[in-house]
Amino acid sequence: MEIDEHDGATVAPNNHKIIFENEHVRVLETTIAAGEKTPLHTHLRPTLNYVLSGSHFIRRDENAEIMRDTRADPDAVQPKVHFVESRPKHTIENTDTKDLVVLGIELKNI
Repeated sequence: MEIDEHDGATVAPNNHKIIFENEHVRVLETTIAAGEKTPLHTHLRPTLNYVLSGSHFIRRDENAEIMRDTRADPDAVQPKVHFVESRPKHTIENTDTKDLVVLGIELKNI
């Protein structure tokens, strides 16, 4: 799957840095500072995420509806490694006092 005009590295380059890319994968380092909210963006390729620094956050869809609010379950643990098939348009608001930092390995040939 190809990227679209709402690709995170394109519309939110302050949050999504491409740190490696070849014909098979693209590796993004995503950093969302404490208190920051990203622009509306997508991640359409299947992605293996590795959380380097977790924090509480709110993910909202393109209509500002809450998709996930980690504060709703204080005992919930964000998995250190998780796989996501695709993420449609969304924003992330870091509601914590520490930065959210994730390495995402996007698979290009699936």
